[in-house]
Amino acid sequence: MAILDPIKPNILSVRLIPNVDRGFAERLNLRPDQRSLGLITCDIDDSLYVSIDEGTKMADVEVVYAKSFYAGAAHASGPLSGEIIAIFAGPDPAEVRAALNATIDYAENEAWFYTADEAGENAFFAHTISSTGSYLSKEAGIKRGEPLAYLIACPLEATYGLDAALKAADVEMKVWFEPPSETNFSGGWLTGSQSACKAACDAFRDAVLEVAGNPIKF
Repeated sequence: MAILDPIKPNILSVRLIPNVDRGFAERLNLRPDQRSLGLITCDIDDSLYVSIDEGTKMADVEVVYAKSFYAGAAHASGPLSGEIIAIFAGPDPAEVRAALNATIDYAENEAWFYTADEAGENAFFAHTISSTGSYLSKEAGIKRGEPLAYLIACPLEATYGLDAALKAADVEMKVWFEPPSETNFSGGWLTGSQSACKAACDAFRDAVLEVAGNPIKF
């Protein structure tokens, strides 16, 4: 592999429940109008988090559950578990299907990690979201439609990179994923203008590459 090669996610399993059992719906705290569910798993959690947010922009759905699995895809509970499961809820199967299609398309074509070393062992995620959907805006505590810099890397690289990103652009950190997370990565969500979020992503990328290329330096 070469530095900055993409590491693309794999969608592992997808199912549509047209009319969910109402007892189960109560457990999920669904509204009466949320009758259909979409289930999806993926081998890269951050790729799916930004992709399900895209799904909320393309259909009348809500993300009612999204969780990463402990220790990551390399230690998954089964071949279709991957690193994350997410659940959409919507009023009918057509809306949920539209959200699932948008999610899969975005994951496969936009939401990628990149290698920080030639061995492909060090990876990072520096993704600019120009306009957030209902999921990430709620999780980040920002208004729907505001930009977000979604920054993830290994613990030291992420910590060093977040500092660089905050200094490089007029952005504010809304969420810090302190190490260790479920998958033992770290990172944060930063908000500002679209151009500021892009500059923050670029600074984060450069900082991660600097650490990967020269790990011991002080």
